[in-house]
Amino acid sequence: MRAVFCSAFNEADPVAGLTMGSRPEPVAREGWTLVRVRAAALNGHDVWSLRGVGLTQRDLPRVLGSDGAGIDEDGREVIIYPVIPALGADRSRAIDPFGEPLLSERHDGTFAELVAVPRVNLVPMPAGWSFAQAACLPTAWLTAYRMLFVQSGVEPGGTVLVQGATGGVSTALIALGAATGYRMWVTGRTEAKRRTALRIGADAVFEPGARLPERVDAVMETVGTATWEHSTKSLKIGGTLVVAGATSGHLPPMDLRRLFFRQLRVVGSRMGTVEELTALVNLCRQRSIEPLIDSVRPLGEANTAVARLVAGEVVGKAVLEIG
Repeated sequence: MRAVFCSAFNEADPVAGLTMGSRPEPVAREGWTLVRVRAAALNGHDVWSLRGVGLTQRDLPRVLGSDGAGIDEDGREVIIYPVIPALGADRSRAIDPFGEPLLSERHDGTFAELVAVPRVNLVPMPAGWSFAQAACLPTAWLTAYRMLFVQSGVEPGGTVLVQGATGGVSTALIALGAATGYRMWVTGRTEAKRRTALRIGADAVFEPGARLPERVDAVMETVGTATWEHSTKSLKIGGTLVVAGATSGHLPPMDLRRLFFRQLRVVGSRMGTVEELTALVNLCRQRSIEPLIDSVRPLGEANTAVARLVAGEVVGKAVLEIG
């Protein structure tokens, strides 16, 4: 089958290790099924894999891709939940913090014509959605859903600051929050990025590090070192900082006096359960929320798509069409 896979690690030039070629078709073990992938979305996770994070030489070649949507063996249009728990694991705890791997870590991923996954990892697609739209949900959008609705502790009507305007998680947070009654404030490095945030539902936008009109109930943090101090300074007393990434660095300075004196909460968050993915799909259907898609390219143009992701040029989600 046609597939895009990591054939070598290259920290300086991740795209150099990306190969388009033929791979054996997967075999579905007991309790698993095959999905004919029609679309797969890119994530930062794919870039980290190409840099050798989470994989070893023994794992190569490894088909990349954690997000995908396609048609299962019964002819149903489905979204693939990408967390693959250990055999017998408690499904309610099947999220990354408990150690279960994503597709493309221990099992070949979605950048291929076929992928094998547990049957319980399939979620029906929203009616009327394209495969490209559906493929955007399982990683970035599920991460955003859990950050906002599960981990933040903020109810609709509260004010939420999103650090970063145009990444996959950020655009999902803005769209989800705007559709459900939150007041969404967003920082963006350029005027164009800030305009994009306003277009998809932000109530107000600011330059990075700008003094806000008032402190917020929660901050959604995926940037890390570059925005950490601003995030902690921007919170109300008792506010919550939800952390799901560290694209600018993972060792930020932390003034512990601010943390305890203002009684701030710092909460880690990553991915979510299959039940939360189902809830996300239902919410998108009920509120007519759609992912912001930067581009849709054929599988053969994966190198171009990944290169744009590495360069920080993707606004929303980049998607590969397959089949």
